[in-house]
Amino acid sequence: MQRKLYKTGCMQIGIDIRNIGKQRTGDEKVFLHLIQALAKLNAENTYILCSDERTEAEKMRLRNMLGVEGRKNFHIVFLGSGNKFLWNAWVVPRAVRKFALDIYHTQYIVPFFLPKSIKVVTHVHDISFKVFPKLISVFDRFFLALLMPRSLKRADMIIAVSQFTKDEIVSKYDVFSEKIQVIPNAVSSGFEKTGEFLYNSAVKQIRARYHLPEKYIAYVGTFQPRKNIPALLRAFAKLRERIADAKLVLIGNRQAHHTDPEIDRCIKSLRIEKDVLFPGYVSDDDLPSVVRLASVFVYPSIYEGFGMPILEAMSQCVPVIASDIAPHHEVAGDSVRYFSYADIDSLTEILYDVCTNEVSRKQSAKNGYSRSLLFSWEKSALKLLKLYKKLDSGSNL
Repeated sequence: MQRKLYKTGCMQIGIDIRNIGKQRTGDEKVFLHLIQALAKLNAENTYILCSDERTEAEKMRLRNMLGVEGRKNFHIVFLGSGNKFLWNAWVVPRAVRKFALDIYHTQYIVPFFLPKSIKVVTHVHDISFKVFPKLISVFDRFFLALLMPRSLKRADMIIAVSQFTKDEIVSKYDVFSEKIQVIPNAVSSGFEKTGEFLYNSAVKQIRARYHLPEKYIAYVGTFQPRKNIPALLRAFAKLRERIADAKLVLIGNRQAHHTDPEIDRCIKSLRIEKDVLFPGYVSDDDLPSVVRLASVFVYPSIYEGFGMPILEAMSQCVPVIASDIAPHHEVAGDSVRYFSYADIDSLTEILYDVCTNEVSRKQSAKNGYSRSLLFSWEKSALKLLKLYKKLDSGSNL
């Protein structure tokens, strides 16, 4: 029998943390905050946090980010190879045996050649690649089409971030619903400081750092086609005919993979270049303040798995307008204003009302804040711990 390296407690659990610290969006944040919560809640299990090649300085930064410094049951290991094929075919299978893991927790693609004795958990944030395959590259489409069915079949448990995502997996893949457990997301670090007063000096610094106007409509997220940013731009252009000083701030990486080329074309054709602002990357420390200073937050997506930015905006008492899709209702309930994602006129009217009706704004902000309190990473981590225990014991989920 193999010796369990680092063994200090009950289960020895490996977690794939390659994306953490790489300024990605939802998937990075989910694992970051779940591990932070696990570090506070659980001293019984041993956690092997698996990353690719990094420097010792980066390792220390990761430990601080994850909140595991000084915790003897959490170990960050660098396994080498940033190549995802080598990672899944050689690096992880070798590490699983080396550390004699009981459970291995990853996202989407499950590594090859894992012993059947190892329980595997895969986290699925959404399956937009399956629903809208033309919105991703041919290579990624082929990779996911080939490996996702096998990964979902091999996984002993699939975690979906919403009931909607669970239903989508059951609908699009040959997977029993009993195999899928829903563990919802919550707000990112800093957003829990709801309503924290910003001194005038701090407000000025934030505005100056990101060139923010006095009043603005905000969006946070990627610029992929499914995010439906052109619809927001067209509604904003119509809004400017009624509110001449309106400004739109789009927060995200404009140069990222799969950015919708229609965004730039739309801005140019609508002649709104001076009124649409791209502050670029906003640090995790500053993002809550940037959202909090917005007059209204808009999330116009065609397709989502959860919609974490909606929850984060609600936590900061910012009124939210969201597209009328199932996962948004699951997150926000009746606390936000909805519009059909293809209905530009409807979005324009709601934007105008929220921007000009102070009573409506305050009520929407109050409702959103109350709703946001239903979600927490501690609750989600406790659900995850319960599922780990059931997997290890072999009992039915």
